[in-house]
Amino acid sequence: MPGAVQAQASTDFPPIRRGALHTLQMNLGYLCNIACTHCHVEAGPKRTELMDRATMDVALDFMRAQGIRCLDVTGGSPEMNPYFRDFMREARALGVHLMDRCNPTIIEEPGYEWVPGFLADHRVEVIASLPCYTADNVDAQRGKGVFEASIAALIKLNALGYGHPDSGLTLNLVYNPAGASLPPPQAPLEADYKRFLFDEFGIVFDNLFTIANMPIKRFARTLWREGRMDQYMTLLRGAHSPDNLDGVMCRGLISVDWQGYVYDCDFNQMLDLALGGGSRVHLSALRDTDFEQRSIAVDDHCFGCTAGQGSSCGGALS
Repeated sequence: MPGAVQAQASTDFPPIRRGALHTLQMNLGYLCNIACTHCHVEAGPKRTELMDRATMDVALDFMRAQGIRCLDVTGGSPEMNPYFRDFMREARALGVHLMDRCNPTIIEEPGYEWVPGFLADHRVEVIASLPCYTADNVDAQRGKGVFEASIAALIKLNALGYGHPDSGLTLNLVYNPAGASLPPPQAPLEADYKRFLFDEFGIVFDNLFTIANMPIKRFARTLWREGRMDQYMTLLRGAHSPDNLDGVMCRGLISVDWQGYVYDCDFNQMLDLALGGGSRVHLSALRDTDFEQRSIAVDDHCFGCTAGQGSSCGGALS
């Protein structure tokens, strides 16, 4: 494994190290049925990058060797990978908790009617993106008709038990700000979501995760085009809270790209900041690695995870 060097000497983001590894986050490819303005992956319908079955087999072997407790799959729309179902079945057989970062509109796409039933049958925790609870804001970020399709999909998940107490089927929603601002406090926003979605559509869910927009890829280009990148970075730096460092997602997971190369987090993956700040390394070379106390590659975008209440794959940190 590469040495414990920081990725960017120029950043003033504090150095951090890993705790125990418990989660394997895997990007199954950049193919998606929609293209969101805030997408840090730049996923969309024209992307062709998809993880192959051999890489998934490497991941299954890694999970067995490392005693991984959670498999967190993302994309794109991970369900569009042709090996998605086989991979999830085999990971489930290992006793691993499964999480699917689901774009709910995929459920409304022809040919993907199987998604809700498959997820329920395999007790997959669903983390569904719904960046607002009003149609205008969602469609502005994600495209015309996305809100309506998302609502229809959530109703189908609810019908299978998702979001209902004691069902064992967890449904979490994800909020992203519409632009260059920090997410509002998570708890009151979750209460607003729950009240509105139940009153208007009868929809129930477990938790709302508020996640800051990362100043990378598609969102970064928007910021530069609008002349707001410096302003946004000043906001993130000024709101940095050292108390959030212990809870950032990169301390307990590694992120694997569609080709099997490994990074400290999904955001570093998109910037090609290799694991620990060293040379690019494939998951197959890390089967027996002890990750604890290894350095994490950091750069200025990391302030997006520690600003204000903090932001991680599981929402606010404080």
